[in-house]
Amino acid sequence: MSSIKKLAGQTLWYGLPTIGSRFLGYILNFSLSFIYQAADTADLTQIYAIVPFVNILFTYGVETSYFRFSQEIDKERLYNTLNVSILISTILFSAILLFFSHSLASATLMPTHPEYFIWLTGIIFLDTIATLPFAKLRQEGRPRKYAFVRIAGIAVNVFVVIFFIGICPYLTINKPDSPLLFFYDPSVGIGYYLIGNLIGSATTFVLLWKEWRSFKFNFDGKIWKQVMKYAYPLIIVGLGGMVNEMISRLVYQHVVNLPANEAKRQLGIFAANYRLAVLITIFIQMFRMAAEPFFFNQSKEENATKTYARVMKFFIIACCCMFLGIGLFLDVFEKILTIKFKEYGEGIHIVPILAMGSVFLGIYYNLSIWYKLTNRNLYGAGITIAGAVVTVLLNIWWIPLFGYTGSAWATFSCYAFMMVTSYLFGQKFYPIPYAKKKLIAYLVLTTLIFFIHKGLGLISENIYYSITTASILMFAFIYFVANIERKEFQQFPLIGKYFRSKTN
Repeated sequence: MSSIKKLAGQTLWYGLPTIGSRFLGYILNFSLSFIYQAADTADLTQIYAIVPFVNILFTYGVETSYFRFSQEIDKERLYNTLNVSILISTILFSAILLFFSHSLASATLMPTHPEYFIWLTGIIFLDTIATLPFAKLRQEGRPRKYAFVRIAGIAVNVFVVIFFIGICPYLTINKPDSPLLFFYDPSVGIGYYLIGNLIGSATTFVLLWKEWRSFKFNFDGKIWKQVMKYAYPLIIVGLGGMVNEMISRLVYQHVVNLPANEAKRQLGIFAANYRLAVLITIFIQMFRMAAEPFFFNQSKEENATKTYARVMKFFIIACCCMFLGIGLFLDVFEKILTIKFKEYGEGIHIVPILAMGSVFLGIYYNLSIWYKLTNRNLYGAGITIAGAVVTVLLNIWWIPLFGYTGSAWATFSCYAFMMVTSYLFGQKFYPIPYAKKKLIAYLVLTTLIFFIHKGLGLISENIYYSITTASILMFAFIYFVANIERKEFQQFPLIGKYFRSKTN
């Protein structure tokens, strides 16, 4: 149980700054629906759909590789070699990105904004060269520094965006002579969102300067070849994963049978509702920050597979609670989302579909440890490519027929396929004793509770009635799981005492 406690502690340390920074960013994204109409946010949606693809190409799996080989190779030599590699490649890739900025702007249907891709290049450059310093902090177990840098970067980002998008437009109308408007250009508009991100990334890099400065320009070709042999399938895995997550927003305007303005409007609605499901994705990211180094470190322990199985159980329970938190209180989210522009509420029905898809994605990430530990990364690449093919084909097929609803179901289907496929291969090459029947039962029960609430909603559309029934059902699920897993929860610090009977 101590290993589970350790993972829980690491998840909190690395997760809280991650979830804090991501949540601030999430609120920032969400606030766009109160300032801009759906069509006005479409360009930004496409820009941020491109970012993950470029990130994967720029970092080419060095973070996971650093964790993997730091168990076997001298850490300083490994860190130096990978830093030299990533610095040279980042300069080269950034130059290519800048050269093609106008072409990329035209290809993404925003030819009047090539500057977006210039700012994007700056963001990617700074984030990429901060990758290994962040990994070093995690590998060395320095969560306080990690937390401070992460939160500081996003705080600066949020401040800049609020100032230029929220405060400056107000000052322009009411106090046009204010000195605070010296750097403000109204024509930039929503582009200040990217500028805020750029300044936030610069802040992060400055705060990591000590970690960056500590590396020496020493390159070991033998180590680099060994790492790249391990890492290149991870690039395929990463790109395939981003295809599954982002391709719908990139291709939407190209495949939907609608006028250009309406296509932009629907893409904005789709993106705004997608952000609600991202709440689960934030938790998954929080978990992965601690889980990846934890899984590698645990691999040499005698009961490693049992530990992985227990981690999966707690992970699924947490995901089920988060899904119900979104699905049961969907009416509340809809009220918030449509405070200013009612059009955003048109897509609220896709949120539970995307949320359950995110649960499947989280389970897949947990399952993926089998190919990383057994050096079968090509299998992971194959599963991801197959998932990407499913995603692309279903989006091209279903978007013209069903719009963003079809895209949501395509995402759901892809993650379900990847989850099941990874489980089957994993049990063949690296068997882990997952409590399969129990975990499936929790997922089925979660889905039934969601539909029960939907059925109860037919009785009354009153928001307070909806919140009351949702709260009762949520409590019932938590109470049920707490009783089933009572012995497990008794061993947890802080909360364990609440699960012990008085007779014990």
